[in-house]
Amino acid sequence: MYSQLFNLLCTRADTNDGGKLKYHVRCLLDEFANIGEIPQFEKLIATIRSREISASIILQAKSQLKAIYKDNADTIEGNCDTTLFLGGKEKSTLKEISESLGKETIDSYNTSQNRGQSESYGTNYQKLGKELKSQDELAVMDGGKCILQLRGVRPFFSDKYDITKHPNYKYLLDDNPNMKFDIADYVAKRSKHRMETPPDKVAIEYAC
Repeated sequence: MYSQLFNLLCTRADTNDGGKLKYHVRCLLDEFANIGEIPQFEKLIATIRSREISASIILQAKSQLKAIYKDNADTIEGNCDTTLFLGGKEKSTLKEISESLGKETIDSYNTSQNRGQSESYGTNYQKLGKELKSQDELAVMDGGKCILQLRGVRPFFSDKYDITKHPNYKYLLDDNPNMKFDIADYVAKRSKHRMETPPDKVAIEYAC
């Protein structure tokens, strides 16, 4: 299904002037590890951007991507300009995130005192590198926080967006019970519409 989706979108984009879609299509691939392997996804994600198509890969841990796509996992990750870490405790993910954040420089002062026939004092100063966020710190990160990494800029440590403040929140079922989408009712109405529509009109509808 996903292969068909991307193939149709790419074909439509290639037939348009400029080789891209008129309207940007963003694919939110939630639970990406549970939908199975999308054939040649490592090539797709590298080429769909120019066609006004983007994909957001949502995982519980980075190890899930490697388990499915093996050596191609690095290629897929490398073609993602944005990484959003919402929290987690999977060790390999924490290690990779911590390393990708880099280090900060801290000043260290050590004072020594020598008590002998002639008492003396000494001060040692050095610069040390410390992880911006250690694995331990990431593992206990506040649930209301997140880390956003964008290609070409330093990472952001920020608050998660409060979805209830979005102007379109009122259109969600969580806020308005009347917004429930009944898939069975929708399919029934579409089927009835197709049966009542002349064949030539149906062809025109799908060609749009």
